[in-house]
Amino acid sequence: MAGPIPTGMDERVSMAPEAAPAYGRALAVLATLFFIWGFITVINNTLLPHLRSVFELNYTQTTLIESTWFIAYFVASMPSAWLIERIGYKKAIVAGLSVMAAGALGMVPAARLPSYDVTLVSLFVIASGITLLQVAANPYVAVIGPAESASARLNLVQAFNSMGTTLAPLFGGYLILSRTVAGTQHAEGALSVAQRFADARAVQLPYAILALVLIAITVLIWRSSLPTLGGATRRAAAEQRKRLSLWRHRNLVFGVPAIFIYLIAEIGVSNLFINFVSAPKIANLTHAEASHYLLLLWGGMMVGRFAGSFLMRSVPADRVLAGFAIAAFAVMLAAATLHGPAAMWALILVGLCHSIMFPTIFTLGIRGLGPLTEEGSGLLIMAIAGGALVVVQGWLADRYGLQNSFFLTAGCELYVLFYALWGARPKATA
Repeated sequence: MAGPIPTGMDERVSMAPEAAPAYGRALAVLATLFFIWGFITVINNTLLPHLRSVFELNYTQTTLIESTWFIAYFVASMPSAWLIERIGYKKAIVAGLSVMAAGALGMVPAARLPSYDVTLVSLFVIASGITLLQVAANPYVAVIGPAESASARLNLVQAFNSMGTTLAPLFGGYLILSRTVAGTQHAEGALSVAQRFADARAVQLPYAILALVLIAITVLIWRSSLPTLGGATRRAAAEQRKRLSLWRHRNLVFGVPAIFIYLIAEIGVSNLFINFVSAPKIANLTHAEASHYLLLLWGGMMVGRFAGSFLMRSVPADRVLAGFAIAAFAVMLAAATLHGPAAMWALILVGLCHSIMFPTIFTLGIRGLGPLTEEGSGLLIMAIAGGALVVVQGWLADRYGLQNSFFLTAGCELYVLFYALWGARPKATA
């Protein structure tokens, strides 16, 4: 079990009515955080093909970089919950942003050396800071208002996350890929030692900029006001939890693997997108050109979350999730079997299909948990570590071909469909 995840869990019931307007300010702050961690996470989509060329990596080694990123969710989730409980929501946000800034600064010497190991460590540090923010922010948004609108609310705030992921490929494409030899040539080929060193140093400027932005946001958050925690309610909820069990809630039991499996699909698509559409049999683009189409993938996710938030006001969240899962399965089969631009556009469309999956699975997973919401949220956040298994898709790509590896993604969509149709029902098990 992940342990208590405090903050917003208690504020809904512990704050006085006159304090309610503070929620609007809190959500605005959270929207900023969702944006920045989405932006930084998707920088990896342009960073990975860059590092593949610099360090002459195969697909397994390339996806291992992203696996290291998501292992941080598993390692840092419980310590993050412990830290938030002891220092409070606001200080935890400041700590998370500070950790992210330190990791971004670490990418500067990693690029200058260049060093694969230092790169892995720096990315792990950044991801650990993001984990600290996620552990608090997702459940906070889910419970800050009426339970029946939780999915719509989290989809809305996640749309700002998608806004960050949509803009990130432009940033990474311009400041990383378009400034390198490997990023501007049409076919992958061996670079000279001098070219690889020059390409590696292209990473210094974008990560130095990110570090400065993170420091600025840290200062702004420190100077802002956020709702205080309800200590008395937290202690009462802790007493109730002693007599209850998470494992009696089917929607959570099947929701944890749903998050885990969905992340394999999302991360596999986004991280291998540039290499896939650059292939001669698909779109025959340079990596820099392919990064512009990556913007459409993440833009579709942003549009889908805004649309999903509106749709869920009148249609049950589990039905919306089922429809999106069927669509995702169909377009992934197309991406895995077609050739030319049709395969590229099929892969782009999966961004729209994936859009509502994470926030909807999350809110369905904690539905009806009551005093157990904190622990349930912790398990669901830890399940984000499923993104680490993108290395499995990298291995499949090396062994059976990059396009064939997307059959794994199609299989992941089927589990999400199962969860939407049956696993998400908030019926306690015997």
